[in-house]
Amino acid sequence: MSQMQKSYYVKALWDPEASVWYSESDIPGLVIEAYTLGEFEKLMMELVPEMLAENVGVHDVNVPFDFQVFERREVAVA
Repeated sequence: MSQMQKSYYVKALWDPEASVWYSESDIPGLVIEAYTLGEFEKLMMELVPEMLAENVGVHDVNVPFDFQVFERREVAVA
């Protein structure tokens, strides 16, 4: 029961051309696109457990994952 649990990651990346947040992840089957970061996070919390159960066979445990947000911004410098 003291088996080491694998940790996963989910990244939210901003696509300025499409104006959407999209996912990069090592969780098999996890694909997220959303217009807002809040919507992305809501979908992530619904889909991560589903994808872990269906595609990894993980059940009845708490699974840690890292969540990172990346958005490139520009500022005008005079």
